[in-house]
Amino acid sequence: MNVHQMAGQQTLRMALGDYPHTAALKSNAIKSDRVALDFADITPVYKAFAEMVRKTAYDISEMAIVTFLQAKAHGKPLVLMPCVMLGRFQHGTLLYNSARGKLSLKDLEGGRVGVRSYTQTTGAWLRGHLQNDYGVDIYRVNWVNFEDAHVLEYRDPPFVERAAEGQNLLKMLQDGELDAAIWGFEVPSGFASVIEDPETETQRWRAKHGVVPLNHMVCVTESLSREKPELVREVYRMLKESKRAAGLPKPGAIDFYPFGVEACRPALEMIIDYAVQQKLIPRRFEVDELFDDTTRALD
Repeated sequence: MNVHQMAGQQTLRMALGDYPHTAALKSNAIKSDRVALDFADITPVYKAFAEMVRKTAYDISEMAIVTFLQAKAHGKPLVLMPCVMLGRFQHGTLLYNSARGKLSLKDLEGGRVGVRSYTQTTGAWLRGHLQNDYGVDIYRVNWVNFEDAHVLEYRDPPFVERAAEGQNLLKMLQDGELDAAIWGFEVPSGFASVIEDPETETQRWRAKHGVVPLNHMVCVTESLSREKPELVREVYRMLKESKRAAGLPKPGAIDFYPFGVEACRPALEMIIDYAVQQKLIPRRFEVDELFDDTTRALD
């Protein structure tokens, strides 16, 4: 129970990461006379995703977009909200051990590439770039993963193998058991990007596509959206206010956290296409299918 709850408010359980654009909301600086938010204490936030799709453990949760697409494919009672919590460019996330010699993109075919989970959204974006922009046959890469999908009904395709229990992605890359690895954090010493000059490549890619890859959005239970749409609208308002309080986007800067269906549509269309290509989902969704009447109208 939120200690600041007032009479007339309804408490909603929410899983949300710690970002500059969520700070005002999580510190209770954003006020509401309708909603009190009870934030789950869970770090990193991706650990909440499995609980949400398997048990609907929260009323509202941040959610990796590939996880949401898989949840949708397997009939989970969740609805997307059109607000991005984490967006970033991915060209610098494919690493190799520079001490073992140069690795080209074509060397990936027939090689072994590690990724935390084949279903990880960072990996889906990166593989999409490899396949569609660099001509790498991703089906000829031996993908090595370390975790189950958040959606347990999903089965990895046959070109994906599971690392042995207890193995570590970066250590396997260090030792030469992997040729490359997808790593969505700060680049450790001794590793380099397989895609050369990723900053320039990012600029070129954005100029061509006009898209900022989105990793995490927000989802809500179907029942809350259907039965209490006014609360969903209120939480959306609070999220927007929190972003505004952080001064984002800065004047003239890229908006990595777009709100509204139309603002999110280009990136959603692209990640849906990538997810179909990579056998992450069985069919192509239309963007509007991801929302319901309540969340589709949010802007």
